[in-house]
Amino acid sequence: MRSSATRIVFGALALRPGGSGVQTYIRELLNELPHCLPDADLAASVQRDAVGELPPSVTAMERPVTSGTARALLGALPVGRCDVVHGLDVDLPFLTKAFTVATVHDLSVIDMPSASSRFRALGEQRLVRRALRRADLLIAVSQFTADRIKAVSGRDATVVGLAPAAWATVPTDSRVDVVRSKYDLPDRFVMQVGTVEPRKNVQLVADAAEKLGIPCLLAGAGSTGPHAPRNSRGLGYVDVEDLPALYAAATVTAYASRYEGYGLPPVEAMASGGAVVASAVGALPDVVGDGAVLVESENVDDWVHAMKPIAFDGDARAALVDAAAVATREISWRRTAELTADAYRAAGVV
Repeated sequence: MRSSATRIVFGALALRPGGSGVQTYIRELLNELPHCLPDADLAASVQRDAVGELPPSVTAMERPVTSGTARALLGALPVGRCDVVHGLDVDLPFLTKAFTVATVHDLSVIDMPSASSRFRALGEQRLVRRALRRADLLIAVSQFTADRIKAVSGRDATVVGLAPAAWATVPTDSRVDVVRSKYDLPDRFVMQVGTVEPRKNVQLVADAAEKLGIPCLLAGAGSTGPHAPRNSRGLGYVDVEDLPALYAAATVTAYASRYEGYGLPPVEAMASGGAVVASAVGALPDVVGDGAVLVESENVDDWVHAMKPIAFDGDARAALVDAAAVATREISWRRTAELTADAYRAAGVV
């Protein structure tokens, strides 16, 4: 056993101010872990403009603000004396005597390399494969990702699920009214939140909404750009504090992703009082449970069939929202942190 002064350094260069997805994981995990490891000395390698995202009990190891290949190189640098290095987005130093841990969010760069440029895909594949090969302990955010790790590398991973961001709570009616007015929302609409990219398949959502005869609204990067579906209305980036009310106001929140290692946006929509219809791919069936309607194809008529009862039957929508509340009630970031600490203990490093 290590002493009570175990020093753990987290690779947190992916953390960005106000970011979502992997950024939510890093932010929320580091906020909760100090409660689960009260005797440990915790530090995180973080970009300079994201230092404010760390809790006071995690010491910032400041790095320059950068991205892409430069950020990957920063993640490979030594982190000094420590007992454990945990790459929160598979970033591990090349030289270290510490016990190494890597969190793997998905293997999309291996499973769907066409979603990125060839150069970027090759670089990210090398980064991921190195972590799969070199880490002493692998943590997967879902059983689906753990299964993909096993298939690709032959190694086992400890599954530690995620949870909705702290902001994902059911809004008040008055807050929904404010957001409806702010974004000039129609009475009934289908919404998808996220980057407009091939993997997210937003055109399918827009086409299904058009067949239903109700507007499709998109929020996120590219939603007002040239690659957004012509039969949709883009809101652009929306303030995080507005997201719960947007989810609650939407008649249907749809996620037609072709691949998800976990799927935080659908879970956050569910926790915010949204009625979610999602594709039955990757980790989503396990993650959403009975709290969302799942569609097993990319056929637009199948999506219309799944969304129609929720769009036009208030009781059906209310029942789905209630089921979503039950499905998200038992998951929390404190539980994620506890399971992470348990994984360290099982490995004998804390």
